[in-house]
Amino acid sequence: MDLGVLIEGLRIEVARGDAAGVRVCDVTEDSRTAVPGSLFIARRGGRFDGRRHAAAAVECGAVAVLSDDAEIELGRGGSAVVLVADDVAEASAAVAERFYGNPSSALVLVGVTGTNGKTTVASLVHQLLNGAGQRCGLIGTVEVDDGREVASASMTTPPAVELSRMLASMVESGCVAASMEVSSHALAQRRVDGLSFDVSVFTNLSGDHLDYHGTMEAYAGAKRRLFELLRPDGVGVVNVDDAFGAELAGPGARRCSAGGRGSWGVSVESESIDGMGVRIAGPDWATRSQTTLIGLHNAMNLLEAAAAADVVLERAGVDPAARRDRLGRAIGGLRSPAGRMERVSGPEDAVTVFVDYAHTDDALDHVLGSVGGLCEGELWAVFGCGGDRDRTKRERMGRVAFDRADRVVVTSDNPRTEPPGDIVAEIIQGLTSGERRRAIVHVDRRRAIREAVLSASAGDVVVIAGKGHETYQEIAAPEGGTRRVVFDDRVEARAVLRERRLRAAPDGVADPA
Repeated sequence: MDLGVLIEGLRIEVARGDAAGVRVCDVTEDSRTAVPGSLFIARRGGRFDGRRHAAAAVECGAVAVLSDDAEIELGRGGSAVVLVADDVAEASAAVAERFYGNPSSALVLVGVTGTNGKTTVASLVHQLLNGAGQRCGLIGTVEVDDGREVASASMTTPPAVELSRMLASMVESGCVAASMEVSSHALAQRRVDGLSFDVSVFTNLSGDHLDYHGTMEAYAGAKRRLFELLRPDGVGVVNVDDAFGAELAGPGARRCSAGGRGSWGVSVESESIDGMGVRIAGPDWATRSQTTLIGLHNAMNLLEAAAAADVVLERAGVDPAARRDRLGRAIGGLRSPAGRMERVSGPEDAVTVFVDYAHTDDALDHVLGSVGGLCEGELWAVFGCGGDRDRTKRERMGRVAFDRADRVVVTSDNPRTEPPGDIVAEIIQGLTSGERRRAIVHVDRRRAIREAVLSASAGDVVVIAGKGHETYQEIAAPEGGTRRVVFDDRVEARAVLRERRLRAAPDGVADPA
């Protein structure tokens, strides 16, 4: 693409050189991937300053550099065109979307934001639409599906260039829609400013990420940004049972409620540890379905996913009765995303074990509350808190665990550069002296999981919270910084469950499952 055409009409100025006639064949923010013909985006980040790598990108063949610095150093003999924008993040998002052919406009794009439930709702939208005959891609915390293959995700919402590249791949693969998680960090950093959303979904707002945003007002403002990026005919899908959601829902929004306050509603008609029967109703249709999901929070997640998927089907010209039938059938085949109330025990196990990503007090409250009334025996909670992150939620998470669970095991999560013992001390500091004596503390997460699963009695439920799908622990490195070590809650729990079966087997041979 001609560089002059690429930046035409955008808030980008040419500081050095002439953009006309310069051919751009690639856009990148990583100087290591620059090739002859690249446009290199030299963006300042929280930890890295892309301007320092402009010369390296030019040496690799970059023909243009976008920065906020007209005097950026390109190295000896560097002759690339220098482009300048006051807001490089906003400009790069617009450039990326144009370079890849405006793929977000070629798809019915669903964005999901909120403190908790983003991964589940985005995944459910993806599953519902594919189950209803509409090919849909997915960008989320756990995985990315571009319509051709499914790969593990590296972050919740990728940088702008990568986002547009992924969406373009979906268009090429024949997708008609895309469902994506949109984090508050991505919204604050304007990674999605180049995209055009048909549906914006808000799940809830509770305390998290204040280490980054500073205040709840700034955090809420970042979430609100997703609704400002809606197309003129876009639709908001909002949980109005949440106080901020009720404020956020504007005219024309699909107001979702489990308490009868919205235009879209859900009720749980039956529930067990194996799933629940739900009734979902909108203005045009209603359906009853059985799902393996459990908990009122997941009923709300399902409601919002159905309301969002319904918009996509409606825009595809599907009538209300057919939308009801297609979505009703698809609900029965839904599965939770990896690490979201993922059941790792089997029917042969005397105890039930779930692994969940809950790492805020609100999420932990919902998860423990959803299973507390369904287990035959006691409820065990195994959890910790991440290091170098929002410390304000630690004491609240400890309080929730003791209010909701019968047995509490406090352990490490991803301590990063903080001493794990210090994090544990902050978790339990708000407990009474009696509760502290009842707390089981094992800083070693493997030992904590083993203690809970082996000590639980038949009929008990163990919830291992905080890390979900993650396959590592992030700990302090001797040389400074952090390093990752292999650790998967699901693998650890299954190993202990097998040990438990082996101990219980009369002949000392457990079922290999």
